Amino acid sequence: MSDLTVAPLTVKFPHRSRRGILLGLSLPQLVLVSAAAALLLATVTTTGLTGAFALTPIWAAIAALTFLRRDGRSLIDWAPILLRYAIRRRTGQHMWLARPVSRPRTDGMLHLPGTDASLRVVTPAKGQSAALHDPREQTLTVIARVSSRAFALLDAPTQNANVAAWGRALASLSRTGHIRSVQVLERTVPDSGDALNRHWAEHGRPDTPVAGTVYADLVAAAGPAAAPHEAYLAVALDMKAAKRLISQAGGGLVGGFTVLEQVTATVAQAARNAGLTVTGWLSAKEVAAVIRTAYDPGALSALQQWSDTGRAEATPAAAGPVVQVEDYDRLQTDSARHATYWVENWPRTESSAGFLHGILFSAGVRRSFSLLYAPQQLESALKDVQRRKATITADAAERRRRGQVDSEEDSVEYADVKERERQLIAGHADVALTGLLTISAESDEQLDAACAQIETAAVSAQVDLRRLHFQQSAAFTLAALPLARTAL
Repeated sequence: MSDLTVAPLTVKFPHRSRRGILLGLSLPQLVLVSAAAALLLATVTTTGLTGAFALTPIWAAIAALTFLRRDGRSLIDWAPILLRYAIRRRTGQHMWLARPVSRPRTDGMLHLPGTDASLRVVTPAKGQSAALHDPREQTLTVIARVSSRAFALLDAPTQNANVAAWGRALASLSRTGHIRSVQVLERTVPDSGDALNRHWAEHGRPDTPVAGTVYADLVAAAGPAAAPHEAYLAVALDMKAAKRLISQAGGGLVGGFTVLEQVTATVAQAARNAGLTVTGWLSAKEVAAVIRTAYDPGALSALQQWSDTGRAEATPAAAGPVVQVEDYDRLQTDSARHATYWVENWPRTESSAGFLHGILFSAGVRRSFSLLYAPQQLESALKDVQRRKATITADAAERRRRGQVDSEEDSVEYADVKERERQLIAGHADVALTGLLTISAESDEQLDAACAQIETAAVSAQVDLRRLHFQQSAAFTLAALPLARTAL
């Protein structure tokens, strides 16, 4: 069979459930409704119906908090998010400033805002690659720089093989039982055009009639506007789950690095099978540079210029931002403004495996896109399947008892749950997928224009993006930094 007759692989994602714990209500809604019922019973018992009618404003407020929705959430579900944001504003934690200190700094400490302040870059005694140690979450994360041929330019058989191989790679990492999460980060970075100008100065022929002048003009115009793409693969080792292996390898960080060596070898081989090339595991200075340029994109050219390797390098102590200010719908750091979106829904109809191309290659938009994979244990995944099936069946039975019509949404969701169960029984790994997209620009006006452009591209890609209000600081950390975190 010729390559021309092979159809490209298509993908379709399951329906995202909006079902609550009971009767479509989430836990905060259930707590509020239960408290209201208890208050109503106590009021009727003590003061009768007159007292209950006197509390009508309270009942109206409870109903509004329970059933009114904003951006897909009920008002009571927004309460914890708004409360945390209000506390940050009240205590001044929405603004972070780096202050020079005279006391000695902890070696390798990244000095990042918020809960990431305890992250430290550690390097084994024998080796150049480094890892991020999180003592609070007990994880050890390694980061690889990866590259590949343009997916859209590959023939259909190669595309299909790469997609299938990446699925097998995720499955193999998930089955180890000691991988907390895997993150794929693809981002665009600003380019000063120095490398292009140097290449033209060394190899170009500006004295060539007509062509030399045209090329010189193109280099001068295209250099500062270039936006190279970078891709990173971060793998977080769960040191609690791998405690036995780490103990056998010597314990502590030394044993953790020994286990990580096995993981990196597996990741490199799986990446090659998926058409990716691991061009190197990041050193401590390169990890710091990736984080620094996420907060301060304008620093990239200076970091590259002063680096002996030609790659951006920075000291861990200078990895964090100088200033960070959180607003409800955006984040301001050293030289950029950022807005982070959550991929609420993936394509639910058959789509090409390259459906994200329009988002990732939007002209003139600087952005970071992260895919976060969290492996699920087989037993917990099967229990979740049974719980979802029971909930769907119970809700359908309750609607029939009330004389309401059946919901086609329930049928689609039940079919998706059954398919997931069949895949688990067949031996496939269960992985929770989260997509986050951060848009960056130099000013608020440019940021708004870039966000509008990306939102339009997302509609064409059949992807539903939702801007994360009142969570921009934590969302930026997940989306733009290769820390392999999975929860806000």
